[in-house]
Amino acid sequence: MKFLLVFDFDHTIVDENSDTWIVRCAPEKKLPNGLRNSYRPGYWTEYMDRVFVYLGDNGVKEDEMKRTMTTIPFTAGMVDLLGFVGENKELFDCIIVSDSNTVFIDWILKAADFHKVFDEVFTNPAAFSSTGYLTVQNFHAHRCAKCPKNLCKRKVLKEFLDKQLERGVSYTQIVYIGDGGNDLCPVMLLKKHDIAMPRQGYTLEKKISQLARDLNPVECSVLVWSSAIDIMSYLTALMKK
Repeated sequence: MKFLLVFDFDHTIVDENSDTWIVRCAPEKKLPNGLRNSYRPGYWTEYMDRVFVYLGDNGVKEDEMKRTMTTIPFTAGMVDLLGFVGENKELFDCIIVSDSNTVFIDWILKAADFHKVFDEVFTNPAAFSSTGYLTVQNFHAHRCAKCPKNLCKRKVLKEFLDKQLERGVSYTQIVYIGDGGNDLCPVMLLKKHDIAMPRQGYTLEKKISQLARDLNPVECSVLVWSSAIDIMSYLTALMKK
C-alpha cells in the first residue's frame, strides 16, 4: 500500500501567494501601475519575469529576497501535517505541482526543514543571472486549452504516474490537495478511488461544486479542508484501513 499526495503550493502549503509576497521587497512595497497592468491572463510567468527585472533594477539582492520569502506563513495546521507525512514516508510519496518557481519553493521548504518530505517538485524553473537578477521560465509547453500556457498540472501528474508505473510503482490512492482554478484540470484525471481535497472557500472548491450542480461531477471523492489538520485526520484514518 502506497499513497501519493499531490500538493499545490501557494494558498495550500503557504497561506499566501509567493509571487505577490515578493513585492514586499519592492520600493514602498508596491509595483508601479504600468508594470501591474502589464499582466495578460494566461501569461503570469512572463509577468513575474518583468517583476524580477524591476526588483533587480531597484537593487534588490538575492539575500534580501530570500529573507523576505522565508517569512511567508504556512497555512494553518500545515507544519503539523508535513511533520506527520515526513514521519510516515514509507506510506506516502509526496510531490508539489505549482505555478510558483523553483527558487522560492526551495528557499521556503529548506528554511522550515521540509524539503525531505517531498520526492519531487514540479514548478517553473528559476535562477539568478550573472548580474544578480532572478529569472523565471515556463515549466513546459502543452496543448491544454484550459490551463495557463506555462503549466498544465494534469499533464505533469499524468507523466509522473506513467514514469512511476514504468518503475513498478502504483498507488492505492491519489490525494490531491489544492485551492486554485488550475488545480481542476489534474483533479479531472483522478479516478473513483482517489480523493480531491479543495481548500474551503477557494476557487477549486467552487469549480468542483459548479460541476456537481451542472450534473457533471468529478469522478473522484471530494473532501473540503479549512485547516491542514483536516487532511491529517483523513490520512490517519487511511492508514488504519
